[in-house]
Amino acid sequence: MAQELLTTFEIEISELTLKPAAAGIFKIYVNKRLIWCRKENGGFPDIKELKQLVRDEIAPNKHLGHSDKN
Repeated sequence: MAQELLTTFEIEISELTLKPAAAGIFKIYVNKRLIWCRKENGGFPDIKELKQLVRDEIAPNKHLGHSDKN
């Protein structure tokens, strides 16, 4: 997922950090705002959904091609 985000948002993302944590924790923050929590959202996002969430936060006008919303 990290590589996919870095490839899709190569201009917009200047830093991406992975932090090891206790088992079962999977959270994604964009600019200190929580956009995904495995526990709250009931699992892991698919990459299409994750790209849309990140895009909506950092580049709302960016077209994501086949990953874009219908």
